[in-house]
Amino acid sequence: MDDIAVTVNGRRQPLLAVAAHTSALDWLREAGLSGGKEGCAEGECGACAMLLATPDERGGTAWTAVNACLVPVAALNGQEIVTAEGLGSPDALHPVQETLAEAGGSQCGYCTPGFVCSMAGEYYRSDRAPAAAGTPLPEHGPNGFDLHALSGNLCRCTGYRPIRDAAYSLGSPPADDELAARRTRPAPVAVPTDLRTGGARFIRPATLVEALGVLGDAPEALLVAGSTDVGVEVNLRGLRPQLVIAIDQLDELRTLAVDDDVVEIGAALTLSEVERRLGGRVPLIAQLVPQFASRLIRNRATFGGNLGTGSPIGDTPPALLALGARLVLASSTGEREVELADYFTGYRQTLRRPDEIIRAVRVPLPLAGISAFHKIAKRRFDDISSVALGFALDVDDGVVISARIGLGGVAATPLRALATEAALVGRPWNLETVRDASKVLAAEGTPISDHRASSEYRSLMLGMGLVKLYRTAPAESREVPA
Repeated sequence: MDDIAVTVNGRRQPLLAVAAHTSALDWLREAGLSGGKEGCAEGECGACAMLLATPDERGGTAWTAVNACLVPVAALNGQEIVTAEGLGSPDALHPVQETLAEAGGSQCGYCTPGFVCSMAGEYYRSDRAPAAAGTPLPEHGPNGFDLHALSGNLCRCTGYRPIRDAAYSLGSPPADDELAARRTRPAPVAVPTDLRTGGARFIRPATLVEALGVLGDAPEALLVAGSTDVGVEVNLRGLRPQLVIAIDQLDELRTLAVDDDVVEIGAALTLSEVERRLGGRVPLIAQLVPQFASRLIRNRATFGGNLGTGSPIGDTPPALLALGARLVLASSTGEREVELADYFTGYRQTLRRPDEIIRAVRVPLPLAGISAFHKIAKRRFDDISSVALGFALDVDDGVVISARIGLGGVAATPLRALATEAALVGRPWNLETVRDASKVLAAEGTPISDHRASSEYRSLMLGMGLVKLYRTAPAESREVPA
């Protein structure tokens, strides 16, 4: 226990007598660092945001904003974090804090520490640079600030314009900035952990083999990666697992490889890491990721976690179903590969055995020529989908030669729209075909009515999805009229 500690604002803090389920936010506030607040306890408001030192692609450190309310503090053993208090003080404000104050970016101040940490994460992004010739990218400021870095942070009284103005007026870190200098040094490596308190146990194994051994002996254990789903269960529903196995830092689950016939994505890579490392090479995933919750969530959430829950409303399954993805399931007896289309067997039920871990997601190549991800939700970002659709079609000489359509939110499981695919293949890629197939698509699944949408609305959105795909697809893919 004496060896379990976290470096907070430059000082090593032991985790003494902490419960296995205790969140980083609760631990920080009990330690007197009360800047971060609990607003929603489910990762939607950002008031709890903190900076976590994570490895970047160049072997250095990235300061990554994450939701402290969702991260088990035991998962931070050996890690390094910075809170709003660690960025500056009342007598010596950090540039982000000073700029926010000057721009009028805070009123009640409840959300301000979270905004400060998210803004500081972007402030320290190593490849942030002023726009060339005064032509910033969409939703990027003239200083290269990506406004999406603030997504997941809510403000009810200040309004977002002064906050945006502050973000867009930030310069580069000064030469003597310690956090900027920290970026050139490696991030802390994951530390094997075995914390036992109050009859509960939190384990971070050193290797996949060790993790599978523990899971084989205790198949009832709860696997945790980013904890963006489990953290909500702990905070709002009182989940108190007796044994947690943290797998987010296992090297074997954090690989990404692109070969001639497959893209393999490690199940424990965060969505933000996948987005950066793929660099748009899988357009359907490039469309999916920005619509998946907020940057704060994507900095922790993983493909393996989203698939492991078996949720019918997860955003990744429809896209991966359209891509024809397969899952690599690992156990102590070896690995097996299953089609994602066969993986879901019932409501939150899957083919994964209790002794198995999702090691990787495999996307076959070549990719379809036409692809899209449509998410229908009440908010454009940071919301759970009412309906999600993934499309992947190949059209040759004006005729649909292959089609894969993944659906979410319209049945007890994510599913392929097989009847609609059959209605498209072999027919001309024209509006008549699309309208006929749309009628079939509207009848796929068994949508229900709930607080997000009615069953009728969900069916209508299904039917409209294919029309939208046709309208936005490249014009050259469509049938040429005689």
